[in-house]
Amino acid sequence: MTDAITAGSVLIEEGMPLPKSLLLESESDLKGWAAVKTARSTFEKEIQEAGWTWFFMAGKIKTTVFGFDRQETLRTALKRLIAKVTSQHCNSIEITQVTSNSFLKVPYVSVFAHPRHLQKGLIFSGQR
Repeated sequence: MTDAITAGSVLIEEGMPLPKSLLLESESDLKGWAAVKTARSTFEKEIQEAGWTWFFMAGKIKTTVFGFDRQETLRTALKRLIAKVTSQHCNSIEITQVTSNSFLKVPYVSVFAHPRHLQKGLIFSGQR
């Protein structure tokens, strides 16, 4: 399922209360996290209509992972980003860029993202 992760993908921590209208697709590769299935504009509209706020955290985060199996390197990169996001007390992540390249013929994947936090209300609580 990680092959569907591209720029614009949104992952949300599973198990948290969400507006009923949100459709998530469980990421079996990323235990405890699910991808938003709807278009981003629809997703943001549903959040707003439900009275929720999707906080944008300043500062881009990035990780690079070397490996010959692209799916495995992407999965590892996402796990590292998720660890960074949870350390900031956030419960979602927005992927902004995914690039593949190689160094000395060893392929690598770089993933850029922004931590996000979804919660009911307007004041950031940082509770997950």
